Amino acid sequence: MGYLHPRDGRIRHNGRDIGALPPYAVSRLGVGFVPQERGIFPSLTVRENLTVFARGGDKDASKDAWTLQRIFDLFPHLRARERNLGFQLSGGEQQMLSIARALMLNPAVLLLDEPSEGLAPMIVEEIIGVLHGLKREGLAILLVEQNLRAAFAVGDRHHIMNKGEICFTGTSAEIESNESVLRNYLSV
Repeated sequence: MGYLHPRDGRIRHNGRDIGALPPYAVSRLGVGFVPQERGIFPSLTVRENLTVFARGGDKDASKDAWTLQRIFDLFPHLRARERNLGFQLSGGEQQMLSIARALMLNPAVLLLDEPSEGLAPMIVEEIIGVLHGLKREGLAILLVEQNLRAAFAVGDRHHIMNKGEICFTGTSAEIESNESVLRNYLSV
């Protein structure tokens, strides 16, 4: 996202090297980011948190653009709490708001860092359902996640990292059938 610059290699988006760009420039290229710490504005209402980030997408059909109505249809909890301040929300509601805020940018790619961390299992299931639906709609998703069940539910292709290096790449089925990967890297 531009917070750190790569020490080695390149980060490319639509054929363009974006590794040296600042976060606002990466966002303008159509990359939405949901940080691990959620990053919502605690002193703004839910509605204000969403509208401060609203940006028209590059989509031709306005029905596909993310609007407040579409966000509230996706996250009914947020509609019920739209006048509440960010700090008044539960952890799950804050995570929903963080995802919704990234969607209000109308991104082509959504990056999520540990979206299930610290959430109740019921909320994790709801978040997984939302991400799976976004994927079905054609939104590209890059998910960094330690919750294997969540990663398998959303991802088509997985990269397992150990000490900053990719040690395995494959599908869910390939991971599940590889005893060495399960034992050595996933503690399963």
